Amino acid sequence: MKQRSKKAAFVLLWLFLMRAAAAGNAVAEDETDYLSVTGPCNLVFPVDHGSHPGYRTEWWYYTGNLEADSGKRYGFQLTFFRSQISAPGYAQKWPRPHSAWRTQQVYAAHAALTDIAGKRHLQSELLARGAMAMAGVKQEATFTLVYIRNASAEIGADRHELRMATDDFAYELTLKPVKPPALHGQAGYSRKGSAPERASCYYSLSRLETAGALTIDGKTIPVRGLSWMDHEFSTAPLEPGIIGWDWFSLQLSDQTEIMLFLLRNEQGGFNPASSGTFIDVSGKPVHLTKNDFRVEVLDYWKSPRSQAVYPVRWRLTFSPLAIQLNARANIFDQEMQTQATTGVIYWEGSISIEGSVGKYPLKGAGYAELTGYAKPFNAPM
Repeated sequence: MKQRSKKAAFVLLWLFLMRAAAAGNAVAEDETDYLSVTGPCNLVFPVDHGSHPGYRTEWWYYTGNLEADSGKRYGFQLTFFRSQISAPGYAQKWPRPHSAWRTQQVYAAHAALTDIAGKRHLQSELLARGAMAMAGVKQEATFTLVYIRNASAEIGADRHELRMATDDFAYELTLKPVKPPALHGQAGYSRKGSAPERASCYYSLSRLETAGALTIDGKTIPVRGLSWMDHEFSTAPLEPGIIGWDWFSLQLSDQTEIMLFLLRNEQGGFNPASSGTFIDVSGKPVHLTKNDFRVEVLDYWKSPRSQAVYPVRWRLTFSPLAIQLNARANIFDQEMQTQATTGVIYWEGSISIEGSVGKYPLKGAGYAELTGYAKPFNAPM
């Protein structure tokens, strides 16, 4: 126990020093020193599964809903973050003695497992420099490996291999894409505000057939299901006045999917840049503007830890698609506490879906991410 406390204290101290260094760098640089997303992303695969240094923030994000032979259901999350703490030319402007520890990149990972029947949400987080083989992105002609200590995602042309091991849970999963990457916004250029540079390059693999095993309570359990993968990179912070977002991934029983993000402002409304994507059976993405959908909150849950109040039940209407959906959290408490890495408290959880398209019934599953409820979200996207 003492050893774990010392380790936690070291991680927090190191994080403080890294944040202080990043703040110091801000004196000698501004946002324009980083690469900026201002137009077409021209994404090419498999190369763009890899890293994009020069942009300040990047993430590889996996979620999924799994089922054991017993019928028990589970949700999982595994997210890798890359944060560049100084602009590309900073090392040349301000040279320092060479060190194997020196790096511009810091990596974090968030992992979670939701035991729906047991009403438990287990979580873990990792933090490491992109140096000394502790964390990083390795890219070859046919695959990309994103890793941080005992967490990894190996991304190949026809499969993704996820591995995560913690004190409380573990999983090893193989994910096979059913559809090609869906490019959001305008061919991957996803606006997040009024100015052209308030944007990211953003795509998803919206339907990944998943099989593998998870370990919980010392037992290894074979599971199968569907997963979702997001990959996004950007430099721009959120537009002033935006305090957070609500994001949904919806996998429907008619073999279509919907991605949706709502940028919430201080008055409780949604920024006009809020948008989404409908992905048809063949994998073709159709851009949805804020005027194409409506989201109503039907129920809330208050966290006993952060005191944040999160929506946990919704009605979603997509008028041009004649789709009406009711979504609900599979358990209410799926709040992520990440004080030792990103310092952000957010809700990330498994959801269930029922509804209709025209006169035909629909069912489905997905995930929701809710940020800015504990406190305004003010980091780069």
